[in-house]
Amino acid sequence: EIQRLIGRALRAGTDLSVLGEMTIIIDCDVLQADGGTRTASVNAGCLALAICFKRLLEEGLIPAFPLRNLVGAVSVGLVEGAELLDLDYAEDSQAEVDMNVIETDSGRLVEVQASAERVPFSKSDLSSLLKLADKGIKDILEIERSVLKKIHPVFIAY
Repeated sequence: EIQRLIGRALRAGTDLSVLGEMTIIIDCDVLQADGGTRTASVNAGCLALAICFKRLLEEGLIPAFPLRNLVGAVSVGLVEGAELLDLDYAEDSQAEVDMNVIETDSGRLVEVQASAERVPFSKSDLSSLLKLADKGIKDILEIERSVLKKIHPVFIAY
């Protein structure tokens, strides 16, 4: 399931027609797992994919740069009634609501996974958590942009 989630997220930001029959494998090993390993893998995977695309383009293996959008992910939740962003392990294990959100840099949702751990939660809680996730993802995407710009000027467009 985790592999499929990461794959869906990364494909959402990619123009697959540019790649033709090419398959790209991104191996995500989270070295310090104190929280959202899925979301960390999506964020790091997006950077790895952008770097891979740059190299494929430079080597003439693809005709254009296929990255349409950066993709960012974050966890949010309700813990003792408080809305929290980027839950660590302790917070996640105590959460009444646990949610992972993945968005493109254009603000479009790729995936929302939300679970009530003890009792159902309201649509108002869902809306508030989505707003909090959106804020966190915007911050993550700025970090992704900053990292990519340091790697190569081709990424200034992002």
